[in-house]
Amino acid sequence: MSADPLSIAVTGAGGRMGREVIEAAAAREGVTVAVAVNRTETDPVAGVAVGDADRLDDLLASEAPDALVDFTGPDSAVAYAAACADAGVPLVTGTTGFGDAQIDDIRAASEAVPVLKASNFARGVAALRRAVREAAAALPGYDVELTETHHNAKRDAPSGTAKSILDDVEGVREDLDERVHGRKGDAPRESGEIGVHARRAGDVTGEHEVLLAGNRETLELTHRAGDRGVFAEGALDAAEWLAERDPGWYGFGDVLDAGAADE
Repeated sequence: MSADPLSIAVTGAGGRMGREVIEAAAAREGVTVAVAVNRTETDPVAGVAVGDADRLDDLLASEAPDALVDFTGPDSAVAYAAACADAGVPLVTGTTGFGDAQIDDIRAASEAVPVLKASNFARGVAALRRAVREAAAALPGYDVELTETHHNAKRDAPSGTAKSILDDVEGVREDLDERVHGRKGDAPRESGEIGVHARRAGDVTGEHEVLLAGNRETLELTHRAGDRGVFAEGALDAAEWLAERDPGWYGFGDVLDAGAADE
């Protein structure tokens, strides 16, 4: 990175994560928020004025931020990805709940600008996913169940992080190919199943637990996020790293791998 401050744009500035990102940027040396937008009128956040999301194209063209950080909804994220591609602005998105066609739209933007999509920006979750892959591969034939818990306002279930973990398990265990969401009535476990359980309660930031059981033993791998600040800090790390990348499709693991290589 150059010595110049990192200039970012933030979408969904009035939302839970948008506010966290702006506040984290305000507290971090060498980062400025050049653009903040929201789809509804929003008061300034951490001293940063929040503009109308419908004007994002003009704001990106005039301010030319180094990267845009997005935690919104699937439809909005697709529109913001197109705006980034048009303006030549790298995109970091932690939005989840995309359909296949929407993922294709986000990927299309990566042909013009670097795009980093992650279901979770906690470093501990990245470590959890690696541990799950290793454990699932080392314990063939063991049953696998995944439980995730989030606050009562979270819309998508299971969480994007849970889906990523399930992809990881299926990638190393060819015998597991059916996701069973919850159980009810006469529902003994069948061969090939991965149990998936989503809980929504209170203000829980995020918890993910993977249970592997067999051979008269159990192994539990769990990550708990204390507050949303950990995700905001990770997103800023990603934005800083992505700002100097070539167009393409990236994940948060790329950021962590680059940091490890520099140590």
